[in-house]
Amino acid sequence: MRTVIYPGSFDPPTNGHLDIIQRAVKLFDHVVVAVAKNDSKNPLFSLAERVELVRVATKNIPNVSADAFDGLLVDYVQAKGGQAVIRGLRAVSDFEFEFQLALMNRKLNERIETIFMMPKDTYTFLSSRIIKEIARLGGDVSAFVPPHVREALSGKFGNR
Repeated sequence: MRTVIYPGSFDPPTNGHLDIIQRAVKLFDHVVVAVAKNDSKNPLFSLAERVELVRVATKNIPNVSADAFDGLLVDYVQAKGGQAVIRGLRAVSDFEFEFQLALMNRKLNERIETIFMMPKDTYTFLSSRIIKEIARLGGDVSAFVPPHVREALSGKFGNR
């Protein structure tokens, strides 16, 4: 079974994330959406909340599971029996950072490949950070996130 890991903070998951997941399912037998603990980013949603948001967002996509991880990505990929890591690239500005991470991961475990995927052009401008800012200011994020994520954002910012 070919397993790919799609790591990220997913704070919150966006339609761009879902686009990458839906396309990764076509290439792999199993996609694990690995929600990183990463407290240094000061997430809006707790780790458990983010895993649940991803789980609900992907419940109708076959062969996808949501999980949490902490520590080195390559160790997590190996523990899950993964062969590759999927990373989304929205713009050229993402590439340099992602390229450095991919090279370091290769140095740590040369068996694990990194595959870069670009989201549909309609999602290239999306980022969780921007969506949180729009929601915080009372803007409508329904075009950018699944309905349950919009509700969760409204709950966090008190603008129902």
